[in-house]
Amino acid sequence: MKYLVLLIFMIGSTSMFAQDRNAKASFQVDGVCMMCKDRIEKAGITSKGVKFADWNLETQELQLIFNENKTDLKTIQGNILDAGHDLDSLKATDEAYAKLDDCCKYRDPEVIKDHVSGKID
Repeated sequence: MKYLVLLIFMIGSTSMFAQDRNAKASFQVDGVCMMCKDRIEKAGITSKGVKFADWNLETQELQLIFNENKTDLKTIQGNILDAGHDLDSLKATDEAYAKLDDCCKYRDPEVIKDHVSGKID
């Protein structure tokens, strides 16, 4: 009986320490097309500990699920900035932005107009 109680205690305490440390976050990321979507999601998901990254073209919102023990939001956002995409509160460097394909230049009003009018998919 004493061993059974000890075993139950050990199992219970182990499961308390093995809690899932997944966090959810969402924030705005600028982009204009499906190539942007692929790039933004890749920049997010390749961050160690990110389990889910989905960017919505219509809302410009990136939704994430990540393990807080392996990464943090600042690191993930840094990877997206390095990929050339602005966040709602931070701007990618001009060097990173310049590496984007011409159809992905979301800061250019003509590119945005072309995407809205359907000239570019």
